[in-house]
Amino acid sequence: MPRPQGFAYLELRDGSVVLTHHGRPAGVLRGDRAAKFLAEVVTGDAQLVMARWTGAYRFGNERQARNHPRNQGGRTRRG
Repeated sequence: MPRPQGFAYLELRDGSVVLTHHGRPAGVLRGDRAAKFLAEVVTGDAQLVMARWTGAYRFGNERQARNHPRNQGGRTRRG
């Protein structure tokens, strides 16, 4: 599984946290959620934590599954 990368965060004066992925906004955390995020990002792998909090966490098999014949759209009739 590839390691998440390209995430960054910016803590604002009002206590909220802006998460970005490759420079694009990926989420904003406020209040208790922002505090929990900041505590977790300091103790764990920062890139992995940010990927989980933004919902951009990938398992690595999405492209392979998308290209599978049964996922190509349209219904085939069996029978």
